[in-house]
Amino acid sequence: MTGTPTSPDIEEAVEAALGKLDLDTKTRLLAGQDMWSLPAVPEIGLESLVMSDGPIGVRGVRWTAGDPSVALPSPTALAATWDPDLARRAGTLLAQEARRKGVHVLLAPTVNLHRSPLGGRHFEAYSEDPFLTGEIGTGYVRGVQSGGVGTTVKHFVANDAETDRFTVNNLVGERALRELYLAPFEAIVENAHPWGIMTAYNSVNGTTMTEHHHLVNEILRGEWGFDGVNVSDWTAARSTVGGIEGGLDLAMPGPDTVYGEALAQAVRDGGVEESTVDEAVRNVLRLAARVGLLEGVAPAVTDLPEAVDSEGLAREIARRAFVLARNEDAALPLRPGTTVALIGAAARDARVLGGGSATVFPDRTVSPLDGLTAALTDGSLSYAVGADPNTELAVADKGFELRAVCRDEAGTVIGTGAAPTGALTWMGTDLPEGVTHDTLHSVELTGTFTPRESGPHTFGIKGTGTFTLTVDGTTHFDAVQRPADDADPFETFFGAPQPRAQAELTAGQPVEVSLTHIVALPEGPGFKSLVFALAHQAPQRDPDELIAEAVAAARAADTAVVVVATTERVESEGFDRKDLRLPGRQDELVHAVAAANPRTVVVVNSGSPVEMPWRDEVAAVLLSWFPGQEGGAALADVLTGAFEPGGRLPTTWGALADAPVTQVVPVGGELPYSEGVFIGYSAWEKAGRTPAYPFGHGLGYTDWTYESVEVHGTTVKVRVRNSGERAGREVVQVYLAPTTPDPDRPARRLAGFAGVTATPGETAEVTVQLPRRAFEIWDEGAWSFVKGSYEIQVGRSITDRRLTATINV
Repeated sequence: MTGTPTSPDIEEAVEAALGKLDLDTKTRLLAGQDMWSLPAVPEIGLESLVMSDGPIGVRGVRWTAGDPSVALPSPTALAATWDPDLARRAGTLLAQEARRKGVHVLLAPTVNLHRSPLGGRHFEAYSEDPFLTGEIGTGYVRGVQSGGVGTTVKHFVANDAETDRFTVNNLVGERALRELYLAPFEAIVENAHPWGIMTAYNSVNGTTMTEHHHLVNEILRGEWGFDGVNVSDWTAARSTVGGIEGGLDLAMPGPDTVYGEALAQAVRDGGVEESTVDEAVRNVLRLAARVGLLEGVAPAVTDLPEAVDSEGLAREIARRAFVLARNEDAALPLRPGTTVALIGAAARDARVLGGGSATVFPDRTVSPLDGLTAALTDGSLSYAVGADPNTELAVADKGFELRAVCRDEAGTVIGTGAAPTGALTWMGTDLPEGVTHDTLHSVELTGTFTPRESGPHTFGIKGTGTFTLTVDGTTHFDAVQRPADDADPFETFFGAPQPRAQAELTAGQPVEVSLTHIVALPEGPGFKSLVFALAHQAPQRDPDELIAEAVAAARAADTAVVVVATTERVESEGFDRKDLRLPGRQDELVHAVAAANPRTVVVVNSGSPVEMPWRDEVAAVLLSWFPGQEGGAALADVLTGAFEPGGRLPTTWGALADAPVTQVVPVGGELPYSEGVFIGYSAWEKAGRTPAYPFGHGLGYTDWTYESVEVHGTTVKVRVRNSGERAGREVVQVYLAPTTPDPDRPARRLAGFAGVTATPGETAEVTVQLPRRAFEIWDEGAWSFVKGSYEIQVGRSITDRRLTATINV
């Protein structure tokens, strides 16, 4: 069960607890305790509630590889499965992970839309389509909450780009707001009853979202009946009175926020009614009761789901998400005995997740090279780097053995901590045993590095402040590293490392490395964090030579498999994309390999669309998204034909020059959503442009014949037949199109879908119920049911429509 929104026992317990609290305790509870938790209140039997970032894993309260987490495929991958039940299973696993880590609320899912392909954080959201987003999000929330863990659906609302995200005022028409951007939130509230919502940094139509009385109190709570907690995005709350009057329950992180003492004083001064504070406290206590932290009442979920095989599910989601966009002459699956040249730096050092606050640290990562090496044990596999997308330093990882040494101002060691990688992130009181912020003066990341390659290695620093960098006994940097003038406030977390040293090293010979940071934390109370990293880049070989080696390997093999990828500086939190090109010389690599071997398969390792100028030159294109920790194993499953790729595109892929909506940079602090209701495939159709691959597109390893469609009222029954030579799964997509064109209305919209499996020659039937909302538009302040004639279009994508039927409503 997901928990009913109005449990009498929980409501009674909440009222009893609320009645025992004084004003100062109430407002302290709303301010948070630290980075991730709320304070306990023993006098009412309230335990401390812990939150953690998602959405592909549960990081916990420590931002470190020393506390590993399961890493599932990216949200775009999950949406590409077009399977809400699989999303539910993913949520069930994440609840299991949360309980393991002592986490009560997951800060996920992200259900903002892919308004423009330039959105830098789209890998963390599901789709360009609000209906698909709502269906996948509903499954996810149901799964997490079935495990007794709360969700916070985010970022409410219109947080669809990253540029100036803290200050941008998004100007969104009421119709677009209702039909597109609010729609996934509304569907999830109605169908999954989430226990939390997170409000965004941005403003909508002049009001910042943490103070938006109309959108939060009148629509979210009033119209939709949401009874969960509304928590700010971290540091988003700006006003004490504006926040509490605007429906914001929790201002995070704590304890020094616009709530706490400031809110108590506002009540005493007459600026806020205590009853308004009580409403917020009720919501917090209700959440605590639901997750089992309020004494005297049973949690919302008492029967937990069975344990989930985390590695197995991660692998299943990945292969079910892979989208086979092109497959000429049955290039895939690989034929038995085929020799394979695997090419690409991303094949060896896989990128399995996006950057930013969604980051988790799995205890194992299966790269494409790992996966294919395990699957092709007959010596048929070769490997060449070809081209490296990483043109800058990355956090120190492979070959490094490090620890963190803490010292006081006198230089005395006061504590040590683990450092599995070169990234050190200590939030709030998350410090090594015996270390306090008052006594900590410096932190040294120190240890050894054993290089894999001989040559000039580059070392650098990620972070701001005073640093000393020493490699092999030589001090290369001893100064202050400052942020860029226009940096995102979270630049320390997400910014690029700066190169500061170069040393000539020999493969296999360890050297001592040390990076010391002088700690400079703000004086007095307030949230304190310590974030910096040691970075590294291996010797850079001549790119022409690497491409030539790859071409030679491809020419000598039956099939070339090229893995291309984006990097953390292309897709991450805190900035939008400038273009859709692959970084480095990867496009050039694919052109060269395809010219050498006509059976070239390209695996695109990105979280959102990239341009593929070579797509018509290669035999197959497989989109793997950010595939999670088991991505390489799943890739081997699909390439060898053990399983078919099951994905369908949740968003349109095309060239930036053809994309209808590209504006993500505010002008004068404002970003007008001037395209109205036309985003994604609706905008492509309205503009009369043809993308590389349309919404809903995806091939498998068998063929499907669409035999019939029957319509009874708003119930659609479709019969399909597996007309291929192997078992498979098809996603039957149903689009609704008004037969009378309306220039202010999309030509067609996704109205339903269903998955079906069948063996060769077998027929199967699916039933899709068209929702009332598919026939409605937002008009003059209300939903209006548009009567008339509609064509029901059934097919494999927005452009591959196989069957039609007409209904009148």
